[in-house]
Amino acid sequence: MALKSNAASPLFLSSERVQIVTWNVGSAVPPDDITSLFGPNVSDGNIDMFIIGLQEVNSMINKRLKDALFSDQWSELCMDTLSPFGYVLVASQRMQGVLLLVFSKFCHLPFLRGVQTESTRTGLGGYWGNKGGVSARMTVFGHPVCFLNCHLPAHMRNLEQRMEDFESILQQQQFEGGTATGVLDHDVVFWFGDLNFRIEDYDIHVVKCAIDSNKLPLLWERDQLNMAKNTESILEGFIEGPLNFPPTYKFDVGTHTYDTSAKKRKPAWTDRILWRLRRTGSPVPTHNAALQRGLTSWLGGATKVTQHVYRSHMGFTISDHKPVSALFSLQFPFKVEMPLVELQVNKEWSKLSDATVRFTVAATYQRSSWDWVAIYKVGFRHHKDYQAYVWAKGEHATQVTFSEEDLPRDDCEYMLGYYSNNMNSIVGLSSPIQIRMPVHSPTVCRSESSDVSSEDDSTLVLLAPNSRSPSPKTGKHHHRHRRSRSPAVPSLSSNPLPSLQGLSLCPRSKDGQTRSRSPCSASKKERLVSPDTVPSPTISPLTPRSPVSPGGGVTAPEALIAAILGEPRPAQVSPTEVKHIRKAGETDAAKNMKIKS
Repeated sequence: MALKSNAASPLFLSSERVQIVTWNVGSAVPPDDITSLFGPNVSDGNIDMFIIGLQEVNSMINKRLKDALFSDQWSELCMDTLSPFGYVLVASQRMQGVLLLVFSKFCHLPFLRGVQTESTRTGLGGYWGNKGGVSARMTVFGHPVCFLNCHLPAHMRNLEQRMEDFESILQQQQFEGGTATGVLDHDVVFWFGDLNFRIEDYDIHVVKCAIDSNKLPLLWERDQLNMAKNTESILEGFIEGPLNFPPTYKFDVGTHTYDTSAKKRKPAWTDRILWRLRRTGSPVPTHNAALQRGLTSWLGGATKVTQHVYRSHMGFTISDHKPVSALFSLQFPFKVEMPLVELQVNKEWSKLSDATVRFTVAATYQRSSWDWVAIYKVGFRHHKDYQAYVWAKGEHATQVTFSEEDLPRDDCEYMLGYYSNNMNSIVGLSSPIQIRMPVHSPTVCRSESSDVSSEDDSTLVLLAPNSRSPSPKTGKHHHRHRRSRSPAVPSLSSNPLPSLQGLSLCPRSKDGQTRSRSPCSASKKERLVSPDTVPSPTISPLTPRSPVSPGGGVTAPEALIAAILGEPRPAQVSPTEVKHIRKAGETDAAKNMKIKS
């Protein structure tokens, strides 16, 4: 039976369907196939967004450094599973073993705006990120929504500590801009993860007997979270569907048998998914204040949430936890469905003159000189998974043109996207087009060998953390990048990569082969050039923007420490300090040469 929560409203528009998955993976290697986690008909495209929250992703030192260079195995698997069905990674946030991934159907991308992520460490008094919470927030068709993935303290006795940590997470996570600056300020909050609440009073034999005889309501009464909802003010307003599935912890790894070790942990519903609605919804967007009040009152103002499915996935055995998923419908009293940027393109490109993209910008949209227009293959994985791009520079520019050498040659469908640097999201998307350019053009030198890098995988380049995205060659305003294994996910106030905050690492492939073709000069190191041709430090094509001034490099030991602790940002080094360091190094080198001579 569907569980509903909403304020009464006379009118609701078509609903958006959101599927949330939470799983403590116990540092395990991902299984070959996780498609079943996303519902029986994921290929139908009936789900609008998928939210994946993982805990205890392997965060050993060697794994953390590898995940800094490439996207982690779990992110890769999720993208490999969902991108063929038209889902794009919108946001990602990782704090040691806690990982949050947000996917959306590509057609919704222009209406997911203001993407931001946050993380809060609560382990070891707030210094260690094995416990805590990571979140992603955005406006969905004009309504602020927040997804919060938590891993709270374990053990029966730590109920009070769990509540304190959750309150600390809510207090510390603050977002920039807009009216929803705190987690609970959003119209809808989804809270999920390994919350570690246990079943009190009953011993292990009573709990197992109730499970075997399917008398789960007997256990609900002594579930710590259910009891705390009646007494803890911080949990006011949070709703959870009935637990009609057996406890998802603790199992012997590789089996469906509850813990038989010497510890014999009592089964518990540690893995949970809850939601909360704000009492008053977002105001209807209009410049007329009186009209805004009237429309908001008439439309009811609040979002309606209906839970259709709440279940466990008992077939997975790689961890001592079982995954849990929930399917929701979000019905909004109004929907912002006008894109901020509309793209006008020819449906088929067969000559160079077709490669001009015209765009119209909404009056309310604040442009940036770091905005760009990109060509994507249909089925792209994330916003940096482009085939080519052009800076959308100029305050009054209304079109961009791709050069012939940057146009893709694969015979498949593509689409154009306008990326907003200020909003960290794609705010305009075209319909699919065909690009069929002649392959005999003398200006194009594409071949598989063009992907070969002159450096092997022993070369690790530590790069400036706050360069803009994307990264063209020096002296050009557009350049088609090699696709990266690690998506740079938009974030206004969060870490540039899910694992190393404030640090960009540029890997070099051992065999030189990359995931997509690149121009014949791709083996050269790429330099960032702003739309105004002002050079900046070398960066990886994976590096997102950062509000801090450019030029902050980090040393390898600092990188290691950041990887282990998930520090917010390694110490920054200003360009002038770098210059002094270089001069000092040159002086020392000269002295050494004199001594040797």
